[in-house]
Amino acid sequence: MDGTSETHAPFRDARYAPRALEVERRGDVLILRNPTPYSSTVQTVTAPLVRWASQTPHRIWLAERPGDGADGWRTMTYAEAAGQVARLAGGLSKLGLSRGKPLLILARNGIDNALIGYAAMSLGAPIAPVSPQYGLGGADLSRLAFAVERLKPAAVYVDDAEAFGDALAAPFLAGLPVIASRSARGGDLGFESLQDSPPQPPVCRPDDVAKLLLTSGSTGRPKAVICTHANIALNAAQIAACYEDPDPPVLVNSAPWSHSLGANAILHMVLHRGGSLYIDAGQPLAGRFDETVRNLREVATTYHNMVPAGWGLLVGELERDPVLAARFFEKVRVLQYGGAAMAQSVLDRVQAVALRTIGCRVTFAAGYGATETGPTACNIHWLNARSGMIGLPTPGTAVKLVPAPDGQGGVLADKFEIRVKGPQVSPGYLDMPEASAAAFDEDGFYRLGDAARLADRLDPSAGLVFDGRLVENFKLANGTFVAAGALRVAAVSAIAGAVSDAVVCGEGREGVGLMLFLDPKAASRIGDPEAVRAAIRAGLERLNGLAKGGGKVVRALILDGAPDAACGELTDKGYINQALARERRPAELARLFAEAPDDGVMVFI
Repeated sequence: MDGTSETHAPFRDARYAPRALEVERRGDVLILRNPTPYSSTVQTVTAPLVRWASQTPHRIWLAERPGDGADGWRTMTYAEAAGQVARLAGGLSKLGLSRGKPLLILARNGIDNALIGYAAMSLGAPIAPVSPQYGLGGADLSRLAFAVERLKPAAVYVDDAEAFGDALAAPFLAGLPVIASRSARGGDLGFESLQDSPPQPPVCRPDDVAKLLLTSGSTGRPKAVICTHANIALNAAQIAACYEDPDPPVLVNSAPWSHSLGANAILHMVLHRGGSLYIDAGQPLAGRFDETVRNLREVATTYHNMVPAGWGLLVGELERDPVLAARFFEKVRVLQYGGAAMAQSVLDRVQAVALRTIGCRVTFAAGYGATETGPTACNIHWLNARSGMIGLPTPGTAVKLVPAPDGQGGVLADKFEIRVKGPQVSPGYLDMPEASAAAFDEDGFYRLGDAARLADRLDPSAGLVFDGRLVENFKLANGTFVAAGALRVAAVSAIAGAVSDAVVCGEGREGVGLMLFLDPKAASRIGDPEAVRAAIRAGLERLNGLAKGGGKVVRALILDGAPDAACGELTDKGYINQALARERRPAELARLFAEAPDDGVMVFI
């Protein structure tokens, strides 16, 4: 099965609203707008909690396992959450949190994390959730020190003071009040103690800063993105307007709340629509994915979103276990990936299991955007079985497509730089006025630094296809331009499951090289190491047969082990920071491009 080919297999109804698009042409520049109406009634992040606590007080908002490996779920209804948020807000107010005084959150996803975050935001105080990787044992604390310097928090929340003990003892956090849900040290405030305060009703306003979210830092030091209440609330309304679905969504999800995908497009989208989120402590990594599988055996979701690495792991489990597949496809109406591009081969395998299990396909969506765009600027809101699509603008959003530079003073045919304007777009970066101004073009469109092309050159309504990060592209020694992002996805897809990810190398070299991370389970199904190498070689030879110029791979090297999450090489969202991976592996890079390569390096002529 191929997502680009015709098939008579039906789709399950995804309950999408009709697709709508307006197209404006300004010479070679295209402006795409979605005129679909969306509600602007809700413009603070706490308003939906008040609403659902009144209308559906006993519905579960959040659920989590009560401990590592524990059975059952700890649940929090909308009424319970609203009451606790109000009391926590009263406790935080006593600590001095208010507008302009951020709460630093150094914690894994969890019910307490959500409650204290919404309590702070209800006061107009921004929350600043940073990646737990910044502060867990063995972490490079210089990243956290930089974040604290940039964010200037007034207090700190941790889910487990022991787990973050080294970070809490660091001098850059000295003197800040620390709130801990577990293992509180002497002088720390227990999470429960904050709830002894009188309830404080929400006082937040649409233009208050709700969150300060750090960028990934893949192209430099992280910046703190300003996310107002209106940015987040209206982006949730835009996503809701893509559907004609009166039922609240049910999700199992692990996307970290230190990033906009997990925090806004998942956690807050569920709250906005009055749904239920089962917090998944699994990770999209070999050896850490069993918890996700366990949760999906118990909870029949209506919508499932994972990073591509997670889908690569899940499809193998679905193929092996028909009972799991039956549970997974029981109610799900929309499947979605985000954070990175996904191989078509993985998507096709998921659809094949769906056909065997329920006799129809389930549409695959993808959202597109950045921390600065809410995050959702575009998404697929029609029935789809093609990977690589990023969809069309969400309701109320305009996308400007500007011909992309070719690196030699000209522009590339059919390739566009993406720029975005809409109510979800951040006003800029904290205390960085010059960077904020430079992020927008002369018409007020935010520059994402990404490239796209039209799925159909003659019909923009067919959607946009992601075409790589412009900042990741590079030139070979002969001047050939390499679209690294597109090549990475094509290579992983061509190898069809043997590898979990690839690092594209070759700037200033004679040709393109790949450093490959194996998927251990998939590799074991293929056979011994020689069989795995043969499968990889065959896949890359097929890729080279279809490629031209800079798209051809001349060398490949299988790496030992997995990406290192502690140093940030593997992001919380489960994709590879390409620049950091190359920087951390100078010896492997030297092997890859050695004049006389050793036997471990695959060479392609």
